[in-house]
Amino acid sequence: MTGLKKNLDLSADDKRKSIEPNNNRISVRCQCRLLGLSRATYYSCMPAIGKESDANLEIMKKIDMLYLERPFLGSRQMVLALRDLDCHVNRKRVQRLMRLMGIESTLPKPGTSKPQPGHKIYPYLLKGHEITRPNQVWSTDITYIPLRRGYMYLVAIIDWNSRKILSWRLSNTLDTLFCIDALKEALNKYGAPEIFNSDQGCQFTSTAFTSVLINSGIHISMDSKGRALDNIMIERFWRTIKYECIYIKEHNTVKELTDSIERYIYYYNAIRRHSSIGNETPDKVYKQNTGVKAA
Repeated sequence: MTGLKKNLDLSADDKRKSIEPNNNRISVRCQCRLLGLSRATYYSCMPAIGKESDANLEIMKKIDMLYLERPFLGSRQMVLALRDLDCHVNRKRVQRLMRLMGIESTLPKPGTSKPQPGHKIYPYLLKGHEITRPNQVWSTDITYIPLRRGYMYLVAIIDWNSRKILSWRLSNTLDTLFCIDALKEALNKYGAPEIFNSDQGCQFTSTAFTSVLINSGIHISMDSKGRALDNIMIERFWRTIKYECIYIKEHNTVKELTDSIERYIYYYNAIRRHSSIGNETPDKVYKQNTGVKAA
């Protein structure tokens, strides 16, 4: 069994990377058992593939690019915008694909203020709030990431003051677990922020997610419905990573995508200079103000 790591203290990500799906002697099931990794956790890093036709995947890429530029587009306007790209699809199809991608117009709609049953919605705490130091405010969001023959979802956590990406995860479903994994990694590496901001997505309003924040003594803030700029820092990061990393190269596999994102986030944190923080790097600004070593 070449290359298979037997150390049960490895992180879930390292265990996933240790699996050899093409190993003819030991099945994936057996490898997962030896590593103490559930098969569900392993397969969560596989692309959502085969569920949509190539034609739909191409439409989803176009929707993603249009939405990045104009997040206020609802399904009606999205249909018209797609026609301008010589992509003729009906509204029902666009509605389904937008739901699948986890996106909706940022414009307020009747009834959108109603919270999901059983999920507490917290007030937005950042209005008029001056953010002057790292670990004062973190925020998170999820975005759709296209692959050549499938797609994934990316969650990231950003420090507002330094613009540093503190942690990230990929998943093939819009579940809560990969969001919690990213949150716990950031807390373990960098301690707790004063305020944590997110949208009102079910992943972030779930008790499983908010309990981690509450147990760490963190104040919870959530975007108001129809307020696209409430979580502006992570929205800007999505635009940056997609234009500078995702759209410029077609990624064929989850491994290719993971390696590409890992390289880009290192570049974004440690090398890329940001005009919004005095043409410094996020790592430098974060370390100067916290003394925490960049990771």
